[in-house]
Amino acid sequence: MSDFPKFVEFREEGPREGFQIEKKIYPIEQRIELIDMLSETGLKRIQVGSFVSPKYVPQMADTGELFQRIKRKPGVNYTSLWLNDKGFRKALTAHEVDIDPRLLLYPSEAFAQSNNNCSSAEMREKQRDWVRLYKEEGYTIDAAYVMTAFGCNFEGPIPQSRILDDFRFVLQLCEEEDIPVPILVIADTMGWGNPEAVKRMIGALREMAPDARIGMHIHDTRGLGIANLYAALSMGVDMFESSVAGLGGCPFAGHGHARAAGNVCTEDAVFLCHELGIETGIDLDKLIAAAVKAEEIIGAPLMGRVMHTGGLDKYRKAN
Repeated sequence: MSDFPKFVEFREEGPREGFQIEKKIYPIEQRIELIDMLSETGLKRIQVGSFVSPKYVPQMADTGELFQRIKRKPGVNYTSLWLNDKGFRKALTAHEVDIDPRLLLYPSEAFAQSNNNCSSAEMREKQRDWVRLYKEEGYTIDAAYVMTAFGCNFEGPIPQSRILDDFRFVLQLCEEEDIPVPILVIADTMGWGNPEAVKRMIGALREMAPDARIGMHIHDTRGLGIANLYAALSMGVDMFESSVAGLGGCPFAGHGHARAAGNVCTEDAVFLCHELGIETGIDLDKLIAAAVKAEEIIGAPLMGRVMHTGGLDKYRKAN
């Protein structure tokens, strides 16, 4: 028995996830054009870039300039990623960044070291400092992410109990600090999930936190992204992070083929929702146009399907 939501929120990560994994640094004018096109699709949240070390992620070194030059559309939030308090401070002082405070937890010790240069336990403790920092700046936590929720290229399978233990830590921290529980985001960072594992994880998390909103950050690394998204939809999940044209991937995840590591494709996911009768507030045709632009910028075929075929409305209208 499915429990589809009536409306699904998609948070677009292509401008950040998509370009951070590419070895080439693409002209800022091209990325601005893509962001401006995405602004016209009905998406309400677009992750423009990240405030991270330019030494390790030079592709994101001009994020501050991006925020100065994009054309903002009323009602759209333009956000960024940071991995430490230094990055958060940069986001605070950059031009009109919409701050969406987050917590980050790593059940994989190896990935914590690779992505954040600290242990899983140290990252946990840092979250206490982040909560206080956010509170000092007047912000409420938007989302809490548990990475590598189904498996890690460095460590192998991750037991569900470890994932739930990190979410339990989030719930306890919220209680200690007397703050609302954020969106609990199950992040399949390296594309290890499958539909049944997704349903088991969501079910277990709902038992632990029945009133919390659950979101998913899905990677389509091994071709199961849409299947996993469908499984989550059937469990009532109504927030997904995705990337136009299937762009993206973490540069520190040890993937064999970087471009295949992308997030679940936004336009494919939106098409699925619309076919299921689920509202998204997104104009699929405009989103497809943005996906085609992304492929033009990259200069190589991207992983999206609907961007190459179009939706079904034109055929339905013709008949």
